[in-house]
Amino acid sequence: MLLQDCIRRSIAQRAGAVVLSADFAHMASASQVARVLARLVQAGVLVRVSKGAYAKARPNRFTGQPSAAGTLESIAAELFAKLKIDVQPCQQVQAYNAGQTTQVPMCASVSTGQRRITRKITVGQRTLTYENHTCSTQARH
Repeated sequence: MLLQDCIRRSIAQRAGAVVLSADFAHMASASQVARVLARLVQAGVLVRVSKGAYAKARPNRFTGQPSAAGTLESIAAELFAKLKIDVQPCQQVQAYNAGQTTQVPMCASVSTGQRRITRKITVGQRTLTYENHTCSTQARH
């Protein structure tokens, strides 16, 4: 059986929408896995959302082009869970959920606390942004 067939079957059997290239490290070398994943992106099976991170694809019902099988928020949440990165909703979402405002937050943003994250996550035309909160009590004089 070809490596592409093995990876395609493994992707189909996974419950989540996010697939990491590291998930297939036991099957072949990193360069072989990268080539197969690139072919699967071209075939419309996967959509690349970040470096080494892919989402399952489904055809868009309007254009017929492959698009991610989920929203940016759901894919980002699943990706951060797989990478074991703890993120919280941004301040705008927290205020909306607490009933402090009626303005619905439109941008996709998460709070990383004091952790610095530079991973760019893009689904379609939308990109995830990060809020970084530094502790003001540790200011230097």
